[in-house]
Amino acid sequence: QVQLVESGGGLVQPGGSLKLSCAASGIIFGIIRMGWYRQAPGKQRELVASDTSGGSPYYADFVKGRFTISRDNAKNTVYLQMNSLKPEDTAVYYCTAVLKTTPTLSYDFWGQGTQVTVSA
Repeated sequence: QVQLVESGGGLVQPGGSLKLSCAASGIIFGIIRMGWYRQAPGKQRELVASDTSGGSPYYADFVKGRFTISRDNAKNTVYLQMNSLKPEDTAVYYCTAVLKTTPTLSYDFWGQGTQVTVSA
């Protein structure tokens, strides 16, 4: 059974940095896409960044130039380096992945979420 496990959230001051990690475990034949969403209280979940195999990374406008997504395919892990954090970045951050669980089938998976709080 495939699972996504996130880590790296926490409390940081405005202007600070955090790095989120998300490791996929289980039987995985390949990675199609991995990325990050976030959801702030009272708001809809929104896409932050994604990395599609063979493509260019995507970043939402509100994080361009501040956040960087990267992957370690050998570890089935995706990272989100967050710099110059702002209070409005406060949210629960969710890892998402489209993974091949057989040579021909792929499914969407979600992590449990990790809290990021930006506050003085």
